[in-house]
Order: sequence, then structure tokens, then C-alpha cells
Amino acid sequence: MGLTIGVDIGGTKVAGGVVDEDGTIIAQARRDTPSTDSKAALDTIVEVVRELAAEHPVDAVGLGAAGFIDEKRSTVLFAPNLSWRNTPVKEYVQQHVEMPVYVENDANAAAWAEYRFGAGQGESHLLCITLGTGIGGGIVVGGHLYRGRYGIAAEFGHMRVVPEGMRCGCGNKGCWEMYASGHALVREARQLAASGSPMAERPLELSGGQPERITGPIVTQAAQEGDPVSIELFEELGHWLGQGLASLAAIIDPGCFVIGGGVSEAGDLLLKPAREAFHRALTGRGHRPEAEIRLAALGNQAGLVGAADLARHPHPH
Repeated sequence: MGLTIGVDIGGTKVAGGVVDEDGTIIAQARRDTPSTDSKAALDTIVEVVRELAAEHPVDAVGLGAAGFIDEKRSTVLFAPNLSWRNTPVKEYVQQHVEMPVYVENDANAAAWAEYRFGAGQGESHLLCITLGTGIGGGIVVGGHLYRGRYGIAAEFGHMRVVPEGMRCGCGNKGCWEMYASGHALVREARQLAASGSPMAERPLELSGGQPERITGPIVTQAAQEGDPVSIELFEELGHWLGQGLASLAAIIDPGCFVIGGGVSEAGDLLLKPAREAFHRALTGRGHRPEAEIRLAALGNQAGLVGAADLARHPHPH
């Protein structure tokens, strides 16, 4: 199979790209996501695919969407940001673009891209953790993407780490993503700023003096400039990240964790405390090989590249 199209479908944008067999993006197109209307979102995907296919000879399309995808990789069971509930995405898009279409969870697609072309190359057992607003994940075991019986494995963000802890959007309390995600970072920074603490001076300055305008990139910038409280917020986040990784290592025992998503752009400010916490919390520490914790290599293109490559190698589930 020659060129394929990968499409990363998020709550705010639909980004498509033509990708070759080496994982190189050779053309791109994007649209805003009309998230309130489930059919309009499907039509937007069709538009992006048609625009790219008009310029390049492509053989298949891979779609990466944030949500639960059924085990046949065709129906989106639940995508909170796209108003999709039991939506036959594969069938709809395939009818309109007249080529094979494969649907995958976006974090699974990103994990596959890191395994094939990024930080996970050469590693047979790999967990990819995507730190965005929430926490997404993907599992590659023995060179295969592990999707679970019903297609919805690797929802790492909803592993519960604090008994009766903070309420999560999923309905449960104490989920990992309430403590180790971009949402957690921003929540803590805004609370500190809103309390009038002089500690939050730099993030507040960068947000124009408005606590509610503090974002993840603002806290990252302040930490990289050396702001003590922003560095501390990343240490706290890294602590929770490392604890969760230790729990995952107890279950899956990967050779490598790849950490991606927007929050990972803080680099060692996040990974250094995460590695320390992982080492301290790992079961049997000192008596077993320890998984490496690496920074993802493909940035926000990973989902698109992975979806395109999975269309080229549609694995059985």
C-alpha cells in the first residue's frame, strides 16, 4: 500500500495529513470541529479527506478520535467532545470517500506512531501516556496494539489513585487524570492565583492578571523561566505521574513508557520528579529491571501519523 491519509479528530479541530510508509507527512489540511452537531463533524472529516485525496493518490484512510471505539474499529460508542453516541463513523465516511476507512482511538494511534517512528522504536512492550486536558493511553505488546476485548483498553486516566478523591468528569472519584493531567496543573495554578497568593505572581502576570486565563502553556513558560511555584506545580504533577506509572508497571511490566501530549512539553521539569516517584513507588524496587521513561518524539502529529499507519496495517483486535 502506498500513501494513506491520517485524520486526528479533536474537540476543536479536524487535522488531516497524507502520510508515506516512513511516517512522513507530505501534505496537510485542517478545519474547525463543529462539535455540537454529530453529522456536521462527520461531514467535516469527509471534506478534509476529499481535499487531500484530490491532490494525492491515496489507498486508505485512518481516523483517530478521542472516545471509545468498538472492537470492530468502526463505530464510535462514546466521544464526549463530538456528540457521538454509537455513531457508525467508518460506514459514513467510507460511503462518501470511496476507499477503506479504519477508526482508532486517538491515544492508541499516537502510541502506535511512537512505537513505529518515534521514541518507542525498537521496544516490544511499550505504554504511551498522553497528558492533555485528561490522560489518554495506548499499549503496544509484542508489536501489536492491545485494545482489550471491547476495544476500549488503555483508558489510563480513569485508574483510581485516591480513595474517594476529587470527582472526575467520568462520574467516579479519585481518577488519575484529576491529579496528573493538564487540567490538574491549570486547576492548581488558578486556585493559587485566585487566593491572592504572592507565590502565583508570575503565572498571573503572564495571564494579564486574570486567574481564569491561566493555561498549561503559561505555567510551563513560567516554570521554564525559573518561577519557583510553577516548578513546584510540575514537581507535584510529576509525583502523581510517577505513582501512576508504577501501578501500570506492576500490571503490564513494559520496557518503556513514552510520555506525550501538551503537558510533556515541560520536559525534565515533569520527567525528573516522575522518574523519582516511579522509582520510589515501584513494587520490588531494587530487585527488578526498571522501565525507561522517555519523552515522546512526534509531538501533536503523533495521532495523525499513527492513524494513517494503522490504515496501512489494519491489525486484528
